[in-house]
Amino acid sequence: MTVLRSALGRQTRPLNLRAMSRPRSLSTSSTTTASEAASQMLHTFQDKTIVRKQTLDGNQLQKLCLTLGRRYGLGPQLDLTLGCPPAGTPVPPGYHLVYFTPSELEEDLGADGTDRTFNAPAPFTRRMWAGGQMRWNDGTELRVGEQVEEHTKLLSAVAKKSRDGSEMVLVEVNKEFWGERGLALVDQRSWIFRKEIDLSAISSSSTSSMPPIPPPRGGKSEVRDVIVGDNALPDRVFKWSPAALFRFSALTFNAHMIHYNESWTRAVENHPGVVVHGPLNLINMLDYWRDVHRVEGSVLEEISYRATAPIYAGEEYAMSSSKMNTDYGIFEVLVKKGDQVCMTGHISEASSWSY
Repeated sequence: MTVLRSALGRQTRPLNLRAMSRPRSLSTSSTTTASEAASQMLHTFQDKTIVRKQTLDGNQLQKLCLTLGRRYGLGPQLDLTLGCPPAGTPVPPGYHLVYFTPSELEEDLGADGTDRTFNAPAPFTRRMWAGGQMRWNDGTELRVGEQVEEHTKLLSAVAKKSRDGSEMVLVEVNKEFWGERGLALVDQRSWIFRKEIDLSAISSSSTSSMPPIPPPRGGKSEVRDVIVGDNALPDRVFKWSPAALFRFSALTFNAHMIHYNESWTRAVENHPGVVVHGPLNLINMLDYWRDVHRVEGSVLEEISYRATAPIYAGEEYAMSSSKMNTDYGIFEVLVKKGDQVCMTGHISEASSWSY
């Protein structure tokens, strides 16, 4: 065991360096129950905080903006097709997700391509991002060029039942991002782990009985604002191409095959097409708030969000919002595919003028 001290002079908890460098080995069995898997996680990661450092480079930020189709996403005078943003450029809310990406070797990835840090033990190896919460500190935003520390710890691991009665493990982790001006962001993430699929039982020629999702018209992604009825504010309509999803996977170093391998996602996971990333729609929610709702003097404070249904490449879906409280800046954002709600978000803002 050792003690790490941050560049800002804070002393962190004792760490097991082996746990930082690769996934810990948990005792596993095909008969392990969800309760047993949750208990093993709590025992393995109890009182451990993993600390990573990274200098936030402009290249990642530029490439994310281009993937989102936001050529001037960092300011009207900065054309991101011509170059990277300069040092000191603030990182927009949610865009930190392209930093501190997984660092495992391919041999350490799960069968579905997911990294296994803070993962439940077998047989609960199928991970899905279920939701979470982010909170920002005004005046301490992350910026291009600064060295940042990410502090990650396990908050909870709980046995749950899915709608069909099958066992799963709900895992929550907490990430703090410390920049040169102090704590900038607290990012709490909720993951669901379901039982692994027996790949030996799947024929190499088997395919899902579901029809494939038609590809986007012209093979390109679409993002546009539309006015619906008498609404004063627009809905934002999205359609993502497989190429855009591949780019987002590459930026986040996410090898989860449901986002780019249609053979896997149809034959193994029983999806009709490659899946749009939950974190991608989280960023879209925050961009929508910035574009549509933010006014001079307002400061983003918090977002809580929950994914409830998948969206696939080539599908059109819409994002809309409403103010939930007339006295406070609290907004509800809905992501819907037709009448089906696929993701919900609640955004809180504060006025910087009150500080």
